[in-house]
Amino acid sequence: MLAALLLPGRWYVLMWVPFVAGAYLVCRLDRRAALVLVLLGGAVLPLAAGLEPPNSSDDMYRYVWDGRVQRAGVDPYRYPPSAPQLAGLRDGFLWPEHSNWCVPSGCTLINRPDVPTIYPPVAEALFAVVPGTGRERPMQLTMAAFAFATAAFLWWALCRLGRDPRRAVLWAWCPLVALEAGNNAHVDVAAVGLAALALFVLARGRTRRGAVLGGALLGAAVATKLTPVLLGPAVLRRRPVTVAAAVTIAVVAVYLPHVLAAGPAVLGYLPGYLHEEGYADGSRFALLSLLLPEPVLAPAAVLLLATASLYVMRTADPDRPWRGAAVMVAAALLVTAPSYPWYALLLVMLIAYGAPAEWLVLAVAGTVAQLAGDFGLTQSSVQRAAYVTALLVVAAGLLLRRHHPRPRVAEVVRTT
Repeated sequence: MLAALLLPGRWYVLMWVPFVAGAYLVCRLDRRAALVLVLLGGAVLPLAAGLEPPNSSDDMYRYVWDGRVQRAGVDPYRYPPSAPQLAGLRDGFLWPEHSNWCVPSGCTLINRPDVPTIYPPVAEALFAVVPGTGRERPMQLTMAAFAFATAAFLWWALCRLGRDPRRAVLWAWCPLVALEAGNNAHVDVAAVGLAALALFVLARGRTRRGAVLGGALLGAAVATKLTPVLLGPAVLRRRPVTVAAAVTIAVVAVYLPHVLAAGPAVLGYLPGYLHEEGYADGSRFALLSLLLPEPVLAPAAVLLLATASLYVMRTADPDRPWRGAAVMVAAALLVTAPSYPWYALLLVMLIAYGAPAEWLVLAVAGTVAQLAGDFGLTQSSVQRAAYVTALLVVAAGLLLRRHHPRPRVAEVVRTT
């Protein structure tokens, strides 16, 4: 598996085979041995993936630039990278002579250099504190550290919740985590770590103080990357007003300084991104487009996600919010069918907590969709095939669990 992390493109898919076999074996080991392997894999795999510069995403270069801009005393939402006001911050690393992104002001590694940043304030604060020297490595090491910390926290949290902590291997050894944290250095891994902490607090916190703390942590996760907002319906079963208020206050608190500095520009490129990705006209919804005409795709997607949200709000177990949260995240992945596999990091964490393990197929689907070009195939065809397969696997798993439920056993597995 370590060797596969350094192989190009399509070989990444093969890493899922040793991962599944290894995770199966770790979950049957003595707890002490399993703990060593979980922590060792959680540390080594992202570090191994970070031995090379990012190879399937250039988002990290925007992170480095945004951090540089903030250390220069400029709000990151005020100007796009190509703005003449920021010309003095350019160097040969982020602005080489040739790259995939060239604008009148020069060529750069930063994607979409003519538009402002899209990342929320907590992510921007993280970018600002990561050292600006060392090219890619500081950011890669930072996100690898978040991945490892999340693995260690999941082990501890599962112990405290009376669940089998060996499930933490599903995060610690997951190829997606290693690649997107250690290699591509996606900030999603930091958001997922905060979301994991929020779920633990909200699952155990039956008091108002616990609801406030858990809601504030979830708000911080949303203000790192917007995707943790999908956990909302599952955590509103207990003290919904308090949790919702804490989330809102946390988000408003971190956005307010930027609103005062940059005004409406704090929205960054988010509206443009949604339009570019096809969410506005419905072309983004690969599975729905197999069944519905284009004019109704976007409304149908909204209706499906609203239905899933209401279902989760009515059925989620507040003591095990990760189950309902996983339903919501899986529904969002199936509806939007992203070709960006890092969007599934949130689901991987929920699976480590206790959601059905076979739902990892959704992470594989995103990886396969992204690598369509490496297989010599069109992305749309591979995207549809991958997510149809994932949907069938998820549906089959649900049917099997319904007709052949496992006997109820104690959550805690004693060490032999």
